Formats: sequence, structure tokens, C-alpha cells
Amino acid sequence: MSKFKVFVGWDQRDHYAYRALQKSLGAHSSIDTEIIPIKEWDLRQAGLYWRGYHTDGNGQMWDDRDGNPFSTQFSFTRFCVPLMNDFANEWVMFMDADMMFRGDIKELVDLIDTHKAMMCVQHDHAPTEKTKMDNIMQTRYKRKNWSSVMLMNTEKCWNLTKYAVNNSTGSFLHQMCWLRDDEIGTLPEEWNWLDGWSSPGIKAKIVHFTRGTPDMTGEHSSYGEEWWHYLANSVHLHTKDIMEHPNWVKPPKKVAI
Repeated sequence: MSKFKVFVGWDQRDHYAYRALQKSLGAHSSIDTEIIPIKEWDLRQAGLYWRGYHTDGNGQMWDDRDGNPFSTQFSFTRFCVPLMNDFANEWVMFMDADMMFRGDIKELVDLIDTHKAMMCVQHDHAPTEKTKMDNIMQTRYKRKNWSSVMLMNTEKCWNLTKYAVNNSTGSFLHQMCWLRDDEIGTLPEEWNWLDGWSSPGIKAKIVHFTRGTPDMTGEHSSYGEEWWHYLANSVHLHTKDIMEHPNWVKPPKKVAI
């Protein structure tokens, strides 16, 4: 059996987040996976992505196509996943970098409905805060966070052509207007549990730090200690550097998974 591909949005600000996510996936996966970072510059070099934007004096990025603000380098590049996978008849996953696994990804793969083109947690997310992460603007729109975790059959997502990804408005892409509603399957909320929004009564299997990962924000998260645990145990980072971080929270000796 081939490895299950997990495409992860990449942004330089999410360097630590990516490492913690990578470590948490490895700790919970009972199947072979391949993690593929989506790096904007690589896609531009490959001729797959050329969407223009500009950054204002506050560090806020603005899309040149629709004139709206966006928050990460993968806000639009996530929709390049079918292109990156050559529109193969294969199920793959996309997820934002600011996430942490607490459940076995095999359980998620087992939920795939092969009659659908894409599956996601169909949130009704209406955040009240005006900023998130590193003081970036928080925006509200229909189907917010549906695109933050997507299971995709890349062959059936054929509408995500280079032209569509580079020229469609952000609302068209994030609101899944490139699919019919009956082509979009539903996943349980535990597979995209929104920190600060989802019910604490839901046992999260993927935690989504929507307000920013623990290294970005001083706000308390019930899963913050676990996140620091995975970051501290990443073989790619030096423990001393992490412990000197101003938001460092020492994890318990044994983290309840």
C-alpha cells in the first residue's frame, strides 16, 4: 500500500507549528504517511502559481485579485493540491500548519466516502475577535475553516486548474464554489476542532489553533502543553532554544494523549 499523502500549508511564521504537527502525526499514525509542505516559492518556480499580492506597513497581506486581506502564504496555495498531485485518482489530505494530531489518521482515512470529491468539517465558524496569530486581521465569511482540513480525491477536483487557482476570488475558492454541494462530504468536528470555538465536550482528534499556535499567542489553550511537548521532542529543534521562548510552558513528564 502506498503512503497516504498529507499536504501541509507552509509559512515561514509557522516553522515551529509545522514541526510540532509533523511530530504529532508520527506519534499517532498507524499507517505510512508522506508529509508534503506546500511552499509558495516552489510553486511559483514551477509555474503553477503566480497570484499577486502586496503587504502593508502592518505586515498584513492583501490579495491583488480580489483586494481582500489574507493571513498566510498558503491561503490560496492549498488549492494547488490537485495540480501538485497531477489530478490522480487518489485520496489525499490538506491541512493548515497550526494543527496537532491527537487521533490516528487511519481513523480519518476510514471515513472517506468514495462517492464524494472532497470531505471536510462543515463548521459554522463566526469568530468574534478582530485579529489572530501575529496581529493579522481575522475575517468572517461563509464556510470559514471548511478548507483548513480537506480530504480530496484529486481527480474529482478537476475544476482547480491553474487558471482557477490564480484568478478566482478567495470567496469562490474557500466557499467550495468549484464543487457542487452534493460532491462535498461531511467529517465529524473532532477532526478539525477549533481552539476557542469548538465545544470542550468534543474529544479533539485534530486540534486547530485558529487564534495562533502557543508560540504566537499568550492566550491559554487547553492543548497548549501537548503542543509544546511535540515541539520540544522534535529532532529538528534544540530544546534550549524552545525553553528560552517567552511563551514556553513546561509540559508534564507524561502527556495524556
